Amino acid sequence: MSKRRLTRQQQWRIKKIQDERAERANKRDEAADKAIQEGDLGPEQRGLLISHFGTQVDVEALEGEQQGEIQRCHIRANLDALVTGDEVIWRPGKPTGVIVANQPRRSLLVRPDSQGQIKPVASNIDLIVIVIACEPRPHANLIDRYLVAAENVGITPMLLLNKTDLLNDDNQAAIEELLHIYPTLNYPVVRASTKTLHGLDELKTLLADHTSVFVGQSGVGKSSLINALLPGCDIKVGELSAAMGKGKHTTTTARLFHFPDGGDLIDSPGIREFSLWHMDQQQLLDGFIEFRPHIGYCRFRDCKHDREPGCAILAALDSGEISERRMNSFRHIVSSLDQ
Repeated sequence: MSKRRLTRQQQWRIKKIQDERAERANKRDEAADKAIQEGDLGPEQRGLLISHFGTQVDVEALEGEQQGEIQRCHIRANLDALVTGDEVIWRPGKPTGVIVANQPRRSLLVRPDSQGQIKPVASNIDLIVIVIACEPRPHANLIDRYLVAAENVGITPMLLLNKTDLLNDDNQAAIEELLHIYPTLNYPVVRASTKTLHGLDELKTLLADHTSVFVGQSGVGKSSLINALLPGCDIKVGELSAAMGKGKHTTTTARLFHFPDGGDLIDSPGIREFSLWHMDQQQLLDGFIEFRPHIGYCRFRDCKHDREPGCAILAALDSGEISERRMNSFRHIVSSLDQ
């Protein structure tokens, strides 16, 4: 099928957008160069990017006399996109420093934006805490999307059921039925409440000496958890919409916090749906860890794991090695990728 030709107006709009982006990049580079040439900049040193504000970031000094101090910095436009958690080389300045290089990442958490473009969220993470709550009511498919995403980037996931004070006779059975499968797959499930303080000590122990990120729907209480775990950080907390049963977005930029007893926590903007548009079916298969022993053993190389004879995945489903619910999650996500 031949490519659809763009109209002259569409071509003009695309060129205008590209020119505007190039102009913004040039301005950022000029600001950084001006700071280097005119500013009183210190020597190059290692730093940790703890928050991102568009064209500027906050950097924490990791060495030297300023170790532990935080300074606002420009970013050189020729650098790759930086995210919270990145280790960088920077030069302190008065009043603004400059990041001159970024360091290799150990891991990178990404997600597609509303246009399907891959957007980095945070880096150098080794633990993803998938936060769910009694309200808004969690769904297995959403949890499984987070787990697939974590498996594909090689970051250890764990589940956190927050707001356990809201468990009651109306919702407890459904919540327990939802969660019971995950420990059998070696995904730990922790329970906590910021109102009763239940489970917070256990959570602190699990988070110590890790760089963690909290992910989950808006309204599940991520900001309240951070306020409870890190008294004094005063993250804005949003009220759950009574009409929609969905949370209001309260965090506008990812930020890194240090635990007093060791370990870091990155608070990322709340998202209601974690889409996996950037993955193919093979990556999706590999993200379901109980599928892995059966991958590659189907009779047909192009098996869709739907109704084909000799499908190893369906055989594992019949034998109980793969649960019906997780298989339904897989099919639902495959359907969304096809769309």
